[in-house]
Amino acid sequence: MSRKSLDQTLEFIQAVDRARTPTEVAAALLDASRRFGFKHVLAGTIPNIGSSRRQQMSHVVLDHWPEEWTRRYFSHGYLFTDPAIRRVSDNRGPFLWSELVPECASDPAARRVMNEAGEFKLREGFTVPLVTLEGELAGFSLAGEAIEVSPTERGMLTLLATYALARSFQVQEADTTPAMPQLSPRELETLRWAAEGKTELEIGDLMSISEHGVDKHMRSARRKLGTRNRTHAVAEAIRLGFVR
Repeated sequence: MSRKSLDQTLEFIQAVDRARTPTEVAAALLDASRRFGFKHVLAGTIPNIGSSRRQQMSHVVLDHWPEEWTRRYFSHGYLFTDPAIRRVSDNRGPFLWSELVPECASDPAARRVMNEAGEFKLREGFTVPLVTLEGELAGFSLAGEAIEVSPTERGMLTLLATYALARSFQVQEADTTPAMPQLSPRELETLRWAAEGKTELEIGDLMSISEHGVDKHMRSARRKLGTRNRTHAVAEAIRLGFVR
């Protein structure tokens, strides 16, 4: 990394450290990456296949995408046919959208997503697959009408994306002070058995309900706790004192 690139990276880190909201993080990132042609950024964790539109949108952490495209993207369920998201799920490293041509050539649904994105001035982009501290897969995309990124600059952009996503999570958590969630007795019991390592089948036998009933209580508890999987829900329940 050249001295100039190092100085620019340090300036970016300082700007992101001053950010107090995800919007300010996005602004700092775009200011640092505008010279490459990037004008938009979208980042978030990857939801499960089949998630509802609201659930998909709840995974977004940074959103500086054209508003109309965001509405179309999530209302049409494009997340599950987007070739960039598929590549992120494979976690094969950062990539330019131009590298998705083979996928689009063989998949009309994927081609449609990329073609329509182009209509909203998202013709070219760069995406970085990342993993959060909780082990969740995340995608970080920068886009514009025309971009120019050299092989060495890809590494620098990956560093910026990693730092920006981490800071976004920090300011998001700091800005959120939710009231203590109200869990039902059955939800609490489900979490307590889960904390002991019981399977859904075992929990169902202990609670005299079906596995479907256990799953229903667990999903409800996860929603109330703001968590995305069983392990995270148990950890949050322990942190809040519901499970001892």
